[in-house]
Amino acid sequence: MICRSELRLVSLLRNRNSQSLLLRDKMEQKGVQLDRETFSCSICLDLLKDPVTLSCGHSYCMKCNKDHWDEEDGTGVYSCPQCRKTFTPRPVLVKNTMLTALVEEVKKTGLGAAPDDHCYAGPEDVACDVCPASYCENHLHPHCGAPPFKKHKLADPSKKLQENICSRHDEVMKIFCRTDRQIICSLCLMEEHKDHDTVSAAAERTEKQKELEGSRRNLQQRIKKQEEDEQLLQQEVEDINASADDAVEHSEEIFTQMMSLFQETKGDVKQEIRSQQETEVSRVRELQEKLQQEVAELKRKDGELEKLSHTEDHEFLQSFSSLSALGESTHSSSSNTRPLTYFKEVTAAVSQTRDLLQDALRDGRTNISETVSEVDVLLSGPEPKTRAGFLRYSREITLDPNTAHRNLLLSEGNRKVTSVNQEHSCSDHRNRFAHRRFQVLSRESLTGRCYWEVERSGRGVNVAVAYKNTSREENFGFNDKSWSLFCKTDSYIFYHNNVRTEVSGPWSYRFGVYLDHPAGILSFYSVSKTMTLLHSVQTSFTQPLHAGLGTLSYGDNAEFIKVK
Repeated sequence: MICRSELRLVSLLRNRNSQSLLLRDKMEQKGVQLDRETFSCSICLDLLKDPVTLSCGHSYCMKCNKDHWDEEDGTGVYSCPQCRKTFTPRPVLVKNTMLTALVEEVKKTGLGAAPDDHCYAGPEDVACDVCPASYCENHLHPHCGAPPFKKHKLADPSKKLQENICSRHDEVMKIFCRTDRQIICSLCLMEEHKDHDTVSAAAERTEKQKELEGSRRNLQQRIKKQEEDEQLLQQEVEDINASADDAVEHSEEIFTQMMSLFQETKGDVKQEIRSQQETEVSRVRELQEKLQQEVAELKRKDGELEKLSHTEDHEFLQSFSSLSALGESTHSSSSNTRPLTYFKEVTAAVSQTRDLLQDALRDGRTNISETVSEVDVLLSGPEPKTRAGFLRYSREITLDPNTAHRNLLLSEGNRKVTSVNQEHSCSDHRNRFAHRRFQVLSRESLTGRCYWEVERSGRGVNVAVAYKNTSREENFGFNDKSWSLFCKTDSYIFYHNNVRTEVSGPWSYRFGVYLDHPAGILSFYSVSKTMTLLHSVQTSFTQPLHAGLGTLSYGDNAEFIKVK
């Protein structure tokens, strides 16, 4: 079925085409042969606009020719786009007035438009929502000017025009059925979609467009956030590289200084040994000369006595009485000879120093390796919410015997500490806690994100973290290098820098400690069937930390628990 508006459109188009054919016939009868291709530009393939003619005879639009030669400016040689004849220098383009007049005549005859066989609408042409059909530019004019088509609504070009036509009723589908989630025509609405929830397709699109825009905004916000995080990660990479380079450079400087100290100490020890060697040799040489003089004197007297033994009795008796009696030697080799142990003691002292350095370097190497391996290069995330989340960062921690107070006994592989009433014998160590500070530090240094749990019994324990150089004569929390939670049977007290903070929370035998070193977060939890936050600290840590344990009275004990 064809609507009246379509019939009117067809009639108008036929009248116009007939007029064009009559005009062309009249011109041909006059001997005027006008051909569109004759007056077309070979560059843009359209009728010539401001035509120019080159010396080779070919004509182009002034703008097309100018654009072509602009591309050849770098070569200094200009060519005809068709025959490739070259021109040097660049010719001046002048409008061909005769061609301009002829092109105008062509336009008047209607040949300026595309031929009829080129007037069929394509997918990029304009679609009418009433006809329904898609029109090219020439056939579109009735919709713009003819009164019968004034009410026709022109839509944007569509490559899928036929998909908007109902296959059952050949009607434009302009209604959206929300029940069946499909686009339908008005006849479909009156039949199988009669009682369904329907709206106009335009209204549904507007609503969905808003939802789409909201989704896009959310997506764009996520993209922006991800890009910001990516930039932060890139900055993190740059900071890691810069920090690593600085660490290598400073470490090399420190080791160079250490080697210089070793060389200097080596030279000093060698000089002292040689100086003492010279002193001792001089002393022995002096004794040796005195002994040699005494031996010479004794030999002289022995010669006199031998000579006397061969004289007559009268002369022998007379001369013998005149000889002085032999005196005792003024030097005794047995009393002045020193045992050769002096420099062996020096060697032993150097060996002892070497052993101390080896121990220090071994501990330092372990500490450095642990610190390097625990560098956390990821951005600090939010604090976990569940125990399973905390256990992702669990660490096995052992206690350092060299830091334990003499009244503390370590057991369970140096994971458990118990306070006793009597000091036990142990070596002196500069890192050992003293003055009734029943405390001990972990062997491991803690950086990055870590979690551990402590189980206690007795009247109370002290669960803490501290820098390695914290005071050995103060309780944890009573200086700016340690943070401590005192866990008693009926209360909790948090200390840092000698500032007391009362803490409330459920009583428990087990406590969890979460450390995010880069973010400066330290949290203490009561652990039972659930985890309850007791106290949290936000600060800036400047050194690796060590876990600390302390007891409040004899018989108290605390243990680092192995968690999975």
